Amino acid sequence: MGLTNQSTGTSMLTEELKIQLSDSEDKIVALAGNPNVGKSTVFNSLTGLKQHTGNWPGKTVSNAQGRCKHRGKNFIMVDVPGTYSLMANSVEEQVARDFVCFGYPDATIVVTDATCLERNLNLVLQTIEITDKIVVCVNLVDEAKRKKIKINYDKLSNILGVPVIPTIARSDKGLCRLMDSVHNVAHGSADADPIKIIYDDAIEEAIEMVQSKVHNLVQGKISSRWVALKLLDGEPSLLVSLGKHLGFDLLNSTGLTKIIENARNYLFERGIDGEQLRDRIVLKLVSTAEEISKQTVTFGKEEYNNTDRKIDRILTSRTWGIPIMLALLAIVFWLTITGANIPSQMLSSLLFWFEGRLTVFFTWLNMPGFIHSLLIEGVYRTIAWVVSVMLPPMAIFFPLFTLLEDLGYLPRIAFNLDNFFKKACAHGKQALTMCMGFGCNAAGVIGCRIIDSPRERLIAIITNNFVPCNGRFPILISIITMFFAAGIVSPFRSLFSALILIGVIMLGVVMTLFISKILSKTILKGIPSSFTLEMPPYRKPQVGKIIVRSVFDRTLFVLGRAVAIAAPAGIVIWVMANIYIGDITLLTHSAGILDPFAKLIGMDGYILMAFILGFPANEIVVPIIIMSYLSKSSMMEFKTLHELKELLVLNGWNWITAVCVMIFSLMHWPCGTTCWTINKETRSLKWTFASIIIPTATGIIICFIIANLARLLSLI
Repeated sequence: MGLTNQSTGTSMLTEELKIQLSDSEDKIVALAGNPNVGKSTVFNSLTGLKQHTGNWPGKTVSNAQGRCKHRGKNFIMVDVPGTYSLMANSVEEQVARDFVCFGYPDATIVVTDATCLERNLNLVLQTIEITDKIVVCVNLVDEAKRKKIKINYDKLSNILGVPVIPTIARSDKGLCRLMDSVHNVAHGSADADPIKIIYDDAIEEAIEMVQSKVHNLVQGKISSRWVALKLLDGEPSLLVSLGKHLGFDLLNSTGLTKIIENARNYLFERGIDGEQLRDRIVLKLVSTAEEISKQTVTFGKEEYNNTDRKIDRILTSRTWGIPIMLALLAIVFWLTITGANIPSQMLSSLLFWFEGRLTVFFTWLNMPGFIHSLLIEGVYRTIAWVVSVMLPPMAIFFPLFTLLEDLGYLPRIAFNLDNFFKKACAHGKQALTMCMGFGCNAAGVIGCRIIDSPRERLIAIITNNFVPCNGRFPILISIITMFFAAGIVSPFRSLFSALILIGVIMLGVVMTLFISKILSKTILKGIPSSFTLEMPPYRKPQVGKIIVRSVFDRTLFVLGRAVAIAAPAGIVIWVMANIYIGDITLLTHSAGILDPFAKLIGMDGYILMAFILGFPANEIVVPIIIMSYLSKSSMMEFKTLHELKELLVLNGWNWITAVCVMIFSLMHWPCGTTCWTINKETRSLKWTFASIIIPTATGIIICFIIANLARLLSLI
């Protein structure tokens, strides 16, 4: 499950590229690099695609493909997952390694960060061991200059034996020179003499023993020295990938297995076993990177990241870290709530005005009444409601959230929450996937690919729905405004609503931790894994790009998904509200069946039925409730929340009902798109059903306790 060649489309992408190249002169260029070096920004700038860039490790979890034209030649650019090494310690590393090795790239760009070049050189050296068709892109040179870091690029290029190009990808500086070098490398017109990593004498002797045999078998398809080193290491995933690439199992070749065994025995006699071999390889790479950095990089007298450290002492401190995080989230939600009201009303008026024009058009066509009712009052009205409710909050929330991401603050949130997830026996990266879930739970589920452990990845997937996505915010905000903030003086009403919303969200976070702990102690037992969370430098956000990318990459994408699901949902809702059994509709009949159970958990049958019919999109739950209470044949809207509150109160709502609806909205089954995504990621109906049942059962239990405790204490 999770990040594999199948789930990321790596193997499919390779086959597609083979077909494309069979009749063309296009060149394939792989973009590799550590997380958080601006690799996706380089990719976006070269291809013109709006690949979303995130200022945290593990953001790119699949191979993105785009086209670039330079000097009259076409290049297919492939953005592989960000990784710290190619030793396949994680699935991202395996995917990145396999594409660099077996994805047929004519050139590989390794993007590095000028502010921490020494650490990035480790990946550069590993890539050079695999291929000599490499160009090193030293990105973020403006930040390095600001931090008084100087790099001798010519000397670095001479030492590495490959082209080294400084760039500022965010402003497109140096990218033309970069593509000049890529063009030369890809077309074989570049003079390359890559550095050779020389290991201990014993290891070099063992490599020579194996390489002579491997050289004849691989027939120049891949570096025989690198393959020999990896065969000595005995990495299982590489052996599988090599077999697929070469078309045969190397270890079945006559004599090779015996040669490898002899070479390992030779190493063992000199005190080097399997673990020590890998340690010595890593140590040599690290020491070489350190030595190269000493020769080519100089730092100013002032500590180059002193400002970042000062900020982090506050933002990640035990005293202020969590309060500042909550305050920032409160500001984001307050701005979302306050700013979305008027645009939402205006958009609603426009869309429902257009509904009237469509009605006139259908009348002019002499369209049968039931078709008009189905298409306009069913499908169109559902879509109009979803768009008017979703679009304004998303257009505000996503840019603000992306701003925090671009600044580099989201990894600090993960750092602040890491200890809590550790106590819950969950993976620290789950904090990042939880943050992704605020925008869309389906996106959060896909983001769980950055968690290496399959067990902990499953925990993150199952519990991701406990944080409210953008589709559930309108329900929560409406109920908070009507039942809990109505008596607050107007200037402070939005702030009070935002604080309550933060409380609801924190409940979701607490339940995420609680359920994660239960899962890790029961059906998903295992030893918690550790991970290294890199704190990226704080960067000046690019407001223009943030707005454009958040609108096109997130807002319109999520809105398009919601509209696509809302259309068939509108048909189902129309059928439920217009097909009769005796004197009552299917909707009323179904609500009556559910009513006794719904009463036990503080709601009624119509509310529960609205949640069921809202399975395709949470945004339509409230209009279904309105339609049900008014016994209408189509969904309706009210111009003000005051009118909506009057309707709800007339149908038996009180503050306990409001609380239970909020709790159930926070904790119930994921929407249809998220369920589909869970099934795709886990490839298991069992875990998909678990992701539905666990949050729903949790919500039912909590609502049952609240409702019946209130009745017992005569609070209602």
